[in-house]
Amino acid sequence: MERNHQTLAKQLRELNQRLIGSVHSDTLHQQLFATDASVYRQLPIAVAFPKTISDLKKIISFCNTHQIGIIPRTAGTSLAGQCVGPGMVVDVSKHFTKIIDLDLKQKRVTVQPGVIRDDLNKYLAPFGLFFGPNTSTSNRCMIGGMVGNNSSGTTSIQYGVTRDKIHALETLLSDGSEVTFSPLSQKELQIKSQEKSLEGTIYHSLLKWLTNPQTQEQIVQNFPKAKIHRRNTGYALDSLLEMKPFKPKANDFNLSKLLAGSEGTLAFTTSITLNLEPLPPKNSVMIAAHFDSIDKSMQAVVPVMKHSLYTCELIDKTILDCTKQNPSQLKNRFFIQGDPKAILLLEVRNDEAKALEVALTALKETLSEAGLCYAISELRDTQINAANQLRLAGLGLLGNIVGDNKAVACIEDTAVPIENLADYIASFQKLMNDFNQEVVYYAHAGAGELHLRPILNLKKKAGVRDFRAITHAVAKLVKKYEGSLSGEHGDGIVRSEFIPLMVGVENYQLFKAVKTLFDPGKLFNPGKIVDPFPMDQNLRYDPETTVRPITTQLDFSADMGLLRAAEKCNGSGECRTETAPGTMCPSYRATRDEKDSTRGRANLLREVLTHTANKNPFDDQNLKDVFDLCLSCKACASECPSSVDIASYKAEFLFQYQKTHGTSVRDKIFAYNGRLSRWGQYIRPLQNATLQSKIFGPFVKRSLGIAPQRQLPKLEKALFPQLKLNRKSKQKTIKKLYLFLDEFTNYLDTKIGQDTVDLLTHLGYEVLILPPSESGRTYLSKGFLNEAKACAELNVNKYAPLINEATPLIGIEPSAIYTFSDEYPKLFSDKVKAKKLAKNCFLIETFLANEVACGNITAAAFHTHKKTIKIHAHCYQKALGNTADTFHILNLPKNYTVRLLNTGCCGMAGSFGYEKEHYDLSIKIGEDRLFPAIRKSNTSEIIAANGTSCRHQIADGTDRESYHPVSILKEALL
Repeated sequence: MERNHQTLAKQLRELNQRLIGSVHSDTLHQQLFATDASVYRQLPIAVAFPKTISDLKKIISFCNTHQIGIIPRTAGTSLAGQCVGPGMVVDVSKHFTKIIDLDLKQKRVTVQPGVIRDDLNKYLAPFGLFFGPNTSTSNRCMIGGMVGNNSSGTTSIQYGVTRDKIHALETLLSDGSEVTFSPLSQKELQIKSQEKSLEGTIYHSLLKWLTNPQTQEQIVQNFPKAKIHRRNTGYALDSLLEMKPFKPKANDFNLSKLLAGSEGTLAFTTSITLNLEPLPPKNSVMIAAHFDSIDKSMQAVVPVMKHSLYTCELIDKTILDCTKQNPSQLKNRFFIQGDPKAILLLEVRNDEAKALEVALTALKETLSEAGLCYAISELRDTQINAANQLRLAGLGLLGNIVGDNKAVACIEDTAVPIENLADYIASFQKLMNDFNQEVVYYAHAGAGELHLRPILNLKKKAGVRDFRAITHAVAKLVKKYEGSLSGEHGDGIVRSEFIPLMVGVENYQLFKAVKTLFDPGKLFNPGKIVDPFPMDQNLRYDPETTVRPITTQLDFSADMGLLRAAEKCNGSGECRTETAPGTMCPSYRATRDEKDSTRGRANLLREVLTHTANKNPFDDQNLKDVFDLCLSCKACASECPSSVDIASYKAEFLFQYQKTHGTSVRDKIFAYNGRLSRWGQYIRPLQNATLQSKIFGPFVKRSLGIAPQRQLPKLEKALFPQLKLNRKSKQKTIKKLYLFLDEFTNYLDTKIGQDTVDLLTHLGYEVLILPPSESGRTYLSKGFLNEAKACAELNVNKYAPLINEATPLIGIEPSAIYTFSDEYPKLFSDKVKAKKLAKNCFLIETFLANEVACGNITAAAFHTHKKTIKIHAHCYQKALGNTADTFHILNLPKNYTVRLLNTGCCGMAGSFGYEKEHYDLSIKIGEDRLFPAIRKSNTSEIIAANGTSCRHQIADGTDRESYHPVSILKEALL
């Protein structure tokens, strides 16, 4: 066995040399691609990243020769286990990402499978077109995956499913031949079916089988009813019967419709031609109908669907309650009235404003006549986007359930005729009561498809037994109501076992024949649809397996430990967004490598902590590699729907890893930067001269591994105790406050510190300053958690007796002051004391914005000169605070024009961008959005940046000087 493994490893290396792309068979890639967004885990033999069709042909030939299955993969967000298997994962998400052609006359677009759905629609929007099918993962899911699963989403009630939009597919068959499946006339079909090739055999055999009246009858009688437009059970042979030659007046025969929903089990798709729609009507209104029971919401579906709705989506109480704990979703709850058990989001659209109001009135009347909802909220413009974001977050938010009981995807894809929906859900609830289950309900009520999830513990044998029993029982119930067990998420591993039950044994045998016809060697995505893997095996955990307890320095008790914190990642892949307006995940946006995503890091942490045999479970080079490019930006803590806080996991990992491997001199210098700056005061002129010297500066950088392109900051004369506090205010003191003089402001940005005092004093505040202390931020970034803990103990004990609602603590540097609220409660022994202090610690911009809202600060304090200001906000403020605070205070001067830039992460991240091996990536991250935005700015426009790292990155990357918002406001004082 070992010899065979070595031989295969050698052959894989040889294959890698023959490809323009790459193949990896190391444990890192095996672990990263062992899971998708499902509950399953299987280590693949290898992971391939092809760049060309030629690469794919070589991979197919290799896998045929060695009898290795090919698992096609795009974004890896499948919920049923489609991307999991023991063969070779072939990931096209990195290189097959081109939009090939747009035919405006025919309203068609041809794309490679790795094109992201939302990116495609951004490209199409200027032409007045869009691709209709949508998913909750539309900002990262890819067209290839949508074809494989026949995805639909919220828009299907208006625009249909992916299968409806496919015009043609270019594919590679199992023998490596290139075949295009597209509409064929009767004559073309006859010619094709006579060809002596695998393609010809496919056409000939399918036509022969489907021409048989008995076969037609068994398909019509046993498949899910055609009125359910979301039906993905098995292979779509019923769709073929809706074409010529079986229906003379129908569309031409098109086998691409069969491949849609086939989950990559029949052929490997290399390009996709889609039929497009005109953009939806611009004017829209959404009604959020509130119900005090799921049953009432279901009864409302049939009457409201008599209207031409663009959205009819359900959110249940479990999801709504999850949003209370998610920082980025709290603001989107504004429309919720009371404590609803369910909400239906109902959207109407029309280009004509009057017609829209007529449609809205009619919808309201229907709801009123039904008498089922207790309240409605009317949403318009940005409010609709906010409500949709709340709904879209549902899948990820389910991962927030603390502990081993999770909302499991197994029966979440059932679809029935909408006239049967209320009865089906009532029967379903009774069934779940028998299993003692409280189920989560959400999603596509208007399509007769609700995503239903039982709460199960798959780490226990009893949970796994219920996993199978519930799925089996629901399959029988769905069959009773003539529905489809797989509506839009596909069969995968979790539902393929139940296909014979859903379509009958005869149709299942036909499916097996279709699979053999296309893929006689069972090359493509084995274990799905036919000859399936058991649905209760190959789970992420072997039931009853004991995982060793893990002691951590940071407190992860809120998540029941670090392992369970990592397990919150359910694989939905929000971190893989590349063009969305958020920050997560800056390194993935630059590299597009799974290992650099939040999901990749969480998955690998879970893998290692669960399966390692090392004495120190954190002593793992692969873990070191995946955390290496994490910038600790904190974006994942707020933008990830499951609040997976990789920055905290990284800090803990480094601390534990260094117990075995120690630390470098460079890490110590960066970590102890605050102390070194204090000690350096005695030799400040000499230190600055040395570091700025053309001779000694490069030597110091080279010896410490600092990028030669970087300008090292000058050590300034310590601000404390030289800080001038005795300036008289022109007005009566409004309140007292303490200013936290952090290690950056006190030694490197002293002018900003003085500007802060001058501004606050002038505005009427009494500024109190205690002797400066380190925040601990530099220690946290390098995993020096003992030192960070000491900072927490010092600062909490120092400030807690002094700070309260009337006398807050104000910070200048975001990374420093947010440490009080984010990490101190995880480090300080008295968490109640730490959290109480944290409630009254504010970033300077937040404090000023609050004071403006109270009327304590007005525009009268500032001049009326005209200036334009563009803001780049610090990542920590985006994740842990509110960038609107900076926007509001800079708008105080009457003639200031202020814009908040969509710049993401700057890429510096403290010491990260200074480190030689990280410099190129740091600059690449800056080039993603920040640098272009700065370069587009007129030189007369002022760039505001509240982070010290950000200001240095802007200077190094664009040669532009940027200013702290406080300094800008101070200069605006009368």
